[in-house]
Amino acid sequence: MENISNPWLWGSFTAIVLVMLAIDLFVGGGKQHRVSFREAATWSVIWVSVSMLFAAGLWWYLDANVGRELANQKTLEFITGYLIEKSLAVDNVFIWLMLFGFFAIPLELQKRVLVFGVLGAIVMRTIMIFAGAWLIAKFHWILYIFGAFLLFTGIKMWWFADEKPDLANNPVVKWLRGHMNIAHELHGERFFITQEQGGKIVRYATPLFLALVLVELSDLIFAVDSIPAIFAITTDPFIVLTSNIFAILGLRAMYFLLADMADRFSLLKYGLALVLIFIGVKMLLIDLFKIPILFSLGVVAAIIGTSIVLSLRKSKHAPEGQA
Repeated sequence: MENISNPWLWGSFTAIVLVMLAIDLFVGGGKQHRVSFREAATWSVIWVSVSMLFAAGLWWYLDANVGRELANQKTLEFITGYLIEKSLAVDNVFIWLMLFGFFAIPLELQKRVLVFGVLGAIVMRTIMIFAGAWLIAKFHWILYIFGAFLLFTGIKMWWFADEKPDLANNPVVKWLRGHMNIAHELHGERFFITQEQGGKIVRYATPLFLALVLVELSDLIFAVDSIPAIFAITTDPFIVLTSNIFAILGLRAMYFLLADMADRFSLLKYGLALVLIFIGVKMLLIDLFKIPILFSLGVVAAIIGTSIVLSLRKSKHAPEGQA
């Protein structure tokens, strides 16, 4: 496994992430408020810009220290991984929209849930990526399992693209309702409250806590799909982790950016399904024919771009109230 990481690169990456998280959480509006489209768009541009600046810095460092050929290769791997992660994240955004709608979480309270969701996703992905890198280093054949899984997931996503999950009968929700005291109403940004009942103080979880649990669960399920997809591009844990984390850091802003117009992208799930199928095939062919990174980047960009354009055209010509 080719690994370009060293303490200087890891330290620089960690510092950038911590600084940007601090700015996002405390400067970018830490208090409860409704995130506007303009604020979400501004933060989306900031996150994408920081990610591309990191890619440029990575290229400059590698070009100066190990040579231009490897610098070009690793930078392309980072950008391709970032694009794949960012694209697949859209499916997670759709799930979040349904979750918040089901629990009737107003926009001004959604930010708190997503803050914890993003932080939880960072921790989970870091663990899963290093575990995956270790497994691939020890057992090369696991790439074929990843490939078959992605191919199956892509076909399943295509087949069930128009179906919506039944949250009322979700086993996690049913288990939580059966094992915890659940308040019937929201209580601001609080996940738990205490109430006096029969002379005793009883602790209740709020619907906001249920939404948080399902957001974290969706992050975990989403990671199971997206992490193998990036391992199809590169097995370098530094590139896999950095491309993942930078894409995740902009996920909350992307959610609020798409919150009011998700119905305009009705065909995007089919595009995401094709991306997973393509990457699954690429991984299954890894020892027979290595598809160039630049070609993979072009295919993924073309699929996502085409599905967005077709979705917008369909939305534009659809009768009012339909998508």
